[in-house]
Amino acid sequence: MIKLSLQTLSYKNTFNDSLINLDEIIQRASKMRMDGIDIHFSHFKSTDPKYLEKIRLDCLKLGLKICYIGLSNNFLLPNSQIPSQINMIKKWVDIAYEMKIPMVRVFGGWLGENQTDEQAWPKLVEVTREAVNYASTKKIILGLHNHNHGCIPATGEQVVRLLKDINSPYFSHILDTGQFRGSPGASMGERGKIDSSYNFYESIEKSAPFATHIRAKIYRIGTGKEVWLDYDRIMKIFSKIQYNGWLSVVYEGQDEENEKTAIPKSVKFLRELINKYKL
Repeated sequence: MIKLSLQTLSYKNTFNDSLINLDEIIQRASKMRMDGIDIHFSHFKSTDPKYLEKIRLDCLKLGLKICYIGLSNNFLLPNSQIPSQINMIKKWVDIAYEMKIPMVRVFGGWLGENQTDEQAWPKLVEVTREAVNYASTKKIILGLHNHNHGCIPATGEQVVRLLKDINSPYFSHILDTGQFRGSPGASMGERGKIDSSYNFYESIEKSAPFATHIRAKIYRIGTGKEVWLDYDRIMKIFSKIQYNGWLSVVYEGQDEENEKTAIPKSVKFLRELINKYKL
């Protein structure tokens, strides 16, 4: 059965306003009867080993699996800045190893001005491979998060291509339902509008068989049902491949509804879908 996780960035506004901290997000996840939690690296108040061990033990006592640590890297920065990106990966891979967290989320990279996907691809492969090679020494998986807003990989085809180019058991895929090109939450056009020049549902279908973790984006949940994304269509894709991994609640509708009310609605909505499709 699919297991539900809470992405801590769902509380990004509350967190940024200093109205909640990581400990309290963990408590809320427990009260909502979540199975796990995904922690963005910026939500750790420090990297002191005693603090990190406290977070690990608190989650363990509450029955919450820490699924991954989310980083915000860019493997297509100028060459002079790549060492700092690799060092960041190494730092958090080491932390994941000590905390017994199996995976670290990574992006690909953001295209430079007038740079095409193909022009950027060789460097993306080279830097990604260096990061994965280090992660493999700690037996930590790097989970490739599809993204857009000028970032690659941004299509299902690109995700599969990069996974195959790296070809490592320590490089996997974190599928984001709202971050492929064409999605109303990710297209370079107007937010909330589908870019019909891309088929983001097709991208989901192409990359889903490679996913070890799925991030379920929620943008408009006021009615109790997500409006921008067709989750009946999406869940049928997951059902077809018999997906049995983690599904994270990732709320990004803060411009319409506050996190306090919207996140429990999102959890309820996804639970109902899991039951409906017997996943």
